[in-house]
Amino acid sequence: MCASYGLGGGRRDDGPGTGVKFAPVAPLDEPVPAGVVAAWMREWGGKASTSRVRKDGRTNLNPVIWQDAGGMRRVDLGWWWLHVGGAPARFTAFNSRDDALLVKWREPFQHRAILPADWYSEGGKVWRLPGGESFGMAAILSPRIVGGATTISYSLVTRAGIGEAASVVTSRGDSRMPLVLPAGLHDEWLDPARPGDAALVAKVQARSEEISRALTAR
Repeated sequence: MCASYGLGGGRRDDGPGTGVKFAPVAPLDEPVPAGVVAAWMREWGGKASTSRVRKDGRTNLNPVIWQDAGGMRRVDLGWWWLHVGGAPARFTAFNSRDDALLVKWREPFQHRAILPADWYSEGGKVWRLPGGESFGMAAILSPRIVGGATTISYSLVTRAGIGEAASVVTSRGDSRMPLVLPAGLHDEWLDPARPGDAALVAKVQARSEEISRALTAR
């Protein structure tokens, strides 16, 4: 599970006036994508939440990094609850387990994304890297073309809790945390030509362990 996540409160030496160290999660170190995220942070306080249309008519859409079929890496705002058939899924679809990607989520697993964050909350605690650095969390997408424009909905991928995070136990009796990807896996995870298969699942599970163990509660 992941109750919420966001950006804000990281080291203040790199971000474009946002207080977030963007460099580990390209292309957020570039002016235009960073501007999209900075505007979202100003409007929503840097906190992502599962998307609902609110009483004032607004919806909190969150920054999503993905790569289109032409190889262009993009930062768009997406709906945190995977859509099926053009509408929010009627089943729980804001988180997706890594061990179910090839069973329950096979089709969206072929459309992958990264969610920029420098914290997430779970078990009543806020989890960060020791230096407050930003990091990229794995997500799967359901992109949809409407009138020539792409709309994005996504589900955050979770893995078994390890390190300090293993102490947070869910109502199901297990421990879950976001699947945080090391920078060296970002290109492969985003590559639309890379099939979502068992080998990719095993690779990200193994390679995520070091950075996952570094996350601690504050």
